[in-house]
Amino acid sequence: MSAASSPCPDLNLIHYTSPALSWKNPPAGTKSFVLTVYDKDAPTGLGWMHWVVADIPADVRRLPAGITAQGGRLPKGALQTRTDFGTPGYGGACPPEGREHRYEFTLTALKVAKLPNITAESTPALVGFFTKANSLGEAKFTVEHRR
Repeated sequence: MSAASSPCPDLNLIHYTSPALSWKNPPAGTKSFVLTVYDKDAPTGLGWMHWVVADIPADVRRLPAGITAQGGRLPKGALQTRTDFGTPGYGGACPPEGREHRYEFTLTALKVAKLPNITAESTPALVGFFTKANSLGEAKFTVEHRR
């Protein structure tokens, strides 16, 4: 499986606008996807989850830019869950001034159509647990951002 994004300047990381993303060649048997955006350099000791989208249908191969916190522009059936900001939806990057952070985008192909027991209020850790338990494979890329 491979993932792609729009060119880095168009990611609008700091503007709280979700970027357009696309992918191809999922593993055989894929029934859904989970997307996460994770800042491994956040000064928390644990990193920071900026976006979690679960239950993306298997026939979807792209997410448009500008998905709203309420799910506007989200593919039918997909679900945004809580992030480390405490609410569902994309939270843009805002590293401390002068520091560069790495934002890891991970798309995981799953063997189930829907993650069990997941709602919009589910924590990133719970989504991560069920994602890993049902994974068929994943694609990742990292964007570095400084302000």
